[in-house]
Amino acid sequence: MSRHASRSAAPDGGSPPRGTRRAFRWKRLAVVLGSLVTAVAVAVGGLFAWLWTDAKVSTVGKAPFDNALAIPPLAESTVEKDGTRVFDLRMRAGETEFQDGVRTPTWGFNGSYLGPTLRAQRGEKVRVRISNGLREASSVHWHGMHLPARMDGGPHQTIGPGSTWAPHWTVDQPAATLWYHPHPHGRTEAHVRRGLAGLFLLDDEKSARLPLPKRYGVDDLPVVVQDVRFDGSRLAGDRKLMQNVGFLGDRTMVNGTLRPHRRVHDELIRLRLLNASTARTYAFGFPDDRDFSLVGTDGGLLERPAVMDRVQLSPGERAEIVVRVRAGERVMLRSFPQGNYGDAWQERFGGGDDSFDVLELRAAERLRPSPGPPAELAEPELPSGEEAVRGRHFDLKRSGINGRSMDMGRIDGTVTRGTTEVWTIRNTNGMPHNFHVHDVQFRVVEVDGSAPPPALRGPKDTVFVPHGTTMKLALRFTGPADPDTPYMYHCHLLYHEDEGIMGQFVVVEKGQSAGTPPGHAGHAGHTGPAGHAGQGRGHGDD
Repeated sequence: MSRHASRSAAPDGGSPPRGTRRAFRWKRLAVVLGSLVTAVAVAVGGLFAWLWTDAKVSTVGKAPFDNALAIPPLAESTVEKDGTRVFDLRMRAGETEFQDGVRTPTWGFNGSYLGPTLRAQRGEKVRVRISNGLREASSVHWHGMHLPARMDGGPHQTIGPGSTWAPHWTVDQPAATLWYHPHPHGRTEAHVRRGLAGLFLLDDEKSARLPLPKRYGVDDLPVVVQDVRFDGSRLAGDRKLMQNVGFLGDRTMVNGTLRPHRRVHDELIRLRLLNASTARTYAFGFPDDRDFSLVGTDGGLLERPAVMDRVQLSPGERAEIVVRVRAGERVMLRSFPQGNYGDAWQERFGGGDDSFDVLELRAAERLRPSPGPPAELAEPELPSGEEAVRGRHFDLKRSGINGRSMDMGRIDGTVTRGTTEVWTIRNTNGMPHNFHVHDVQFRVVEVDGSAPPPALRGPKDTVFVPHGTTMKLALRFTGPADPDTPYMYHCHLLYHEDEGIMGQFVVVEKGQSAGTPPGHAGHAGHTGPAGHAGQGRGHGDD
């Protein structure tokens, strides 16, 4: 018998044939693999379930609001012989005691955290001398302000460590709640999160005549809202898994105060709400669903008050609301869950399911009577869009705007001074975005083909654009012209901005072409690393 034949034989009582043994081994392997796959699936499912549950945050009713609300001081100023009002700001590092006995490293203007409130009148000339006491370069952008591009404080106006920048301009816009914050290219989120932010309030004759609460810190309260998370004694800055909107904290602060309360003595209280968070969107209201009057948006007063019980603010947006309180009551300003993020995934991991107690108002037993808000406020100085000479389209995606990421050396759009344009903003991404335009206040003309809701009918410079939403904005560019120095437009979820969801445009005279961006070091009065050069056809060009 051959060797092959002898090995193939299976004598009585011996081993099973080789084919049978092979089938048995494969069956055993399948069982092992199936068990392994099942174990992995269970582990992954458990991990996902944990992530899903852990992503939802609520501070509602969980802690007493036992800290008195800090009110940012009004910045001191001097007036020069020519009438110029001069402010001084210094960026510096320091430590702030947010929690009892725990000192946290922070940054601030003229202090360890946040900055003073600047205030100026329409028609005034202002100059702000900004010195950088940090160990890295930064910048200071005047969010919502109409001013020359060289004074805007965007990423081209870098202030190096130990350097001073002194932008100056004439205030030429209505009364409004504006703010200031850093805008260094690729580092904005970190600088704002560490504490560099402050309010810039504008006044005018029309607003002064209106019977609205206007005693700063008394019945007219600044409310700078931020979300934070602590890592020991430090402010955390890491994004959790699947948080693609950017950093989200697990608690809120107002004016740098955790769990704040404010004692009030008037029947009507004006809250100047600023969402100074870097990524989180809020839906502000009160637990009893009481109505309040929205009297102002980003760039100033509405034509008439809009009565509502919720107002949604994405990062960078502002709202002025007037709410009535009753003697002796305690009423909580709260942020509620939101249902317009596009899908359940984004609502959960983007913060839309979260809720926060934000600020407790404690009404005195006897309150000063307050008249209700007037029926008419101020006619917004906004274009209608009917006179538009051009339309542009901007698709917001994770990869950038219209598929292009930010390039400091590329001019993405050229607009002619004195003209009006209609910009169509579309979020074709699976995540929420918003859209901020430097220098101008725009009118929201349409939201998904319909008239905008009351909260979007005032002057705006920043607007929330949820997934699947299309908005049309009317913008008028009044100059001054500067073909070499661009303004920015970008998503104001600052992680997205830093990742490149930003573009730049210049304002030119009729027939003039765009120049070349000067980069980081092309302006007198500031220092920084050299920038890029070059230009190209960019976002929104038809």
